[in-house]
Amino acid sequence: MPKAWIQERERDYYYQKAKLEKYRSRAAYKLFQAIQKYHFIKLGDVVVDLGAAPGGWVQAARKTVAKRGFVLGVDLRVVEPFPQDNVMTIVCDIMEDDALQQIMEMLPRKADAVISDASPNISGIWELDHARQIDLAQQALQIALETLRPRGNFFVKVFQGDMLGDYVQKVKRHFETVLVIKPKASRAKSSEMFILGHGFKKPQLERQT
Repeated sequence: MPKAWIQERERDYYYQKAKLEKYRSRAAYKLFQAIQKYHFIKLGDVVVDLGAAPGGWVQAARKTVAKRGFVLGVDLRVVEPFPQDNVMTIVCDIMEDDALQQIMEMLPRKADAVISDASPNISGIWELDHARQIDLAQQALQIALETLRPRGNFFVKVFQGDMLGDYVQKVKRHFETVLVIKPKASRAKSSEMFILGHGFKKPQLERQT
């Protein structure tokens, strides 16, 4: 990693705060801030965290749901285990066909919230990185549509770009309220945004003919 980038990170307020408070990443504060303002994860909820490594969002979600809830972390990489009985992690590629089945098998019931901080490997080619991020967000949405209970919530990272508007419209078809937000803990120069879908609309059953 470039020396300047490392020095900037070590001066970062949320990086230092995460080290002090023993969170695995500064990203935990993005989720905390969004939850505090929009209340899409609550005490006792079941939460699916896609792209969970190294575990900062899992920690934030677990603190919010407390002992009465359950958090499942999903990532391509092994996530260091957590001591709490109501936190589990699996190694799983959310882009693979069997990802949904693996996730469903681990849940005690339908989820109250599906959250995703998944990111592609950054190439430095903006159009490509934006497209890859939207692909991940699309897959996260598909998993959310299958795993959420009615009126459940969806929170997903995206990058700004030409494809974002269409993606937001797609989320709006499935949720009562959709917001595009940027928590204070997101770096100002970062292009990342978060889409919050509040109130999953229960799919209408097709009429019998």
